[in-house]
Amino acid sequence: MGLKEKKASTIQYVAIFGFADASENDELFKSVRAVTKELAEAGYIVVDGGGPGVMRAATIGAKEGGGKVIGVTLYSEEIPDFEGRDPKNLFDQEVRTTNYVERTLALMRSGQVYVIFNGGTGTISEFGMAWGLAKLYFGHHKPLILYGKFWENIINVFKENMLLRPQELKVYKIVTSPEEVLDAIQAFENELEKGAHNNEMGTESGYSL
Repeated sequence: MGLKEKKASTIQYVAIFGFADASENDELFKSVRAVTKELAEAGYIVVDGGGPGVMRAATIGAKEGGGKVIGVTLYSEEIPDFEGRDPKNLFDQEVRTTNYVERTLALMRSGQVYVIFNGGTGTISEFGMAWGLAKLYFGHHKPLILYGKFWENIINVFKENMLLRPQELKVYKIVTSPEEVLDAIQAFENELEKGAHNNEMGTESGYSL
């Protein structure tokens, strides 16, 4: 099956999250670049935070795949340690925000599926919000794709120590390759369309924030 044939019919925008300090020589940077290249080749539009690291890797990969990128940027003088807008991140369309919460919500709103790579506390906060929203809107939620085998250990710790509901374990898939990302998006769409999550997924799938 060719990449073009694997594009989900009702999902168009894929948001990417991960470590802002990843360098071009890091395996993480290369993995993100490979994933977004295949996403773009399959016809998806990539959404990232417009900054460096994983965000810039996402844009580079999407451009290599002939795709378009939306950058959700934050301009704030009140957060001196925040990486902000990366001039080397050459996305196509910019969504400007003025505070961190607004930016996170804009990223959640813009993506229909979230691919979450390794990262620090910023990535943890984004993962937590995406996971919490998926539980709250279960059945017409926006799925999570967790990239990397290390996620198995993290999820297992949550299962062993936290009070999770069954549906919270159905809104994500753990993958380890670009091909599995495409497969996961298609699988999520099929599950939602067939009512496997107690609802149908329309062209305006997910929720507004």
